[in-house]
Amino acid sequence: MSWNPDLYLKFQKERFAPFQDLMDLIIVRKGLRALDLGCGTGELTQMVSEVLPQSEVLGIDSSEEMLEKAALKKRPGLNFELCPIEKASGEWDLIFSNAAIQWVGNHDQLIPGLVSLLKPGGQIAVQLPANHTHRTQTIIAELAREESYSSALGGWQRDWSVLSIKEYAGLLYESGAQDINVFEKIYPHVLEDVEAVIDWLSGTALLPYFERLPQELREDFLNSYRERLRDLYPQAPVFYPYQRIFFSARRPE
Repeated sequence: MSWNPDLYLKFQKERFAPFQDLMDLIIVRKGLRALDLGCGTGELTQMVSEVLPQSEVLGIDSSEEMLEKAALKKRPGLNFELCPIEKASGEWDLIFSNAAIQWVGNHDQLIPGLVSLLKPGGQIAVQLPANHTHRTQTIIAELAREESYSSALGGWQRDWSVLSIKEYAGLLYESGAQDINVFEKIYPHVLEDVEAVIDWLSGTALLPYFERLPQELREDFLNSYRERLRDLYPQAPVFYPYQRIFFSARRPE
C-alpha cells in the first residue's frame, strides 16, 4: 500500500500513547541487536534506540514513503531498511513492533517465525490494533459488499489476521517462549467530530479500499461512509474507544 506519512501522523499523540505502554514491556539491556517491525517514519524506532545503551537498532518497513522520512533519523546504531515484516531474518536480542503486524497475514505462522529469530534470552514485544470489530470498521466492509463498489473491488474485502489474546498466548507457548504476557487495553479517544474519525481511518482501514477503487468511485464511497458515520455519531465530540493487543515473551536462555 502507498502510505501517507503526514496523514498517519495527524493523530500522533493518540497513536504514540500505546507505544509508551509497549515501551514499558521492553527489558532494557545494553549491547542489544534490536529489530523494529514496521518502523514507519522511524520516530518510535529512534525512541527505542535512545533507551538501549550501546545497541544496534534496525527498523524495517515495506513503505518507501515512510522510509524516506525515517532515513533522516539514521545515525550510528540506528538504521532503516526496505523489507516486509514477513521477510524478516537474522538473529536478534529484541524484536518489537508497534501497530504494524495487523497488516501481515497468517499470524499462526508469523508469531512462531518471529520467536525463532530471537537469540537465547531474547525478547519479543508487540502492540497491534484490534479494533476491526468496531462499528466504524464493520461499516466499511458492509459498503464494500454493495454495488457498484463490490464489482469495482472484484469482491475483495480486507481480511484482518488479528487473533484473540488467548490465541497469541498459545502461539507463544507452543513456540517455546517463556515469561508470556498478553493483554488487551482500550484507549478512550475523544475526537472532534465525524470528520476526525474519517481522517483517522483514511490513514489506516480505509486506505486499501481507496487504492483498489477507481478514482470516480472513491469520493462516492467516502460520502456513503460519511453518511453512515453521521447516523452512528449524531453528536460531537465523538467518543472513539480503540482496542489494542499487547504481548511480550522471551526465548529461554
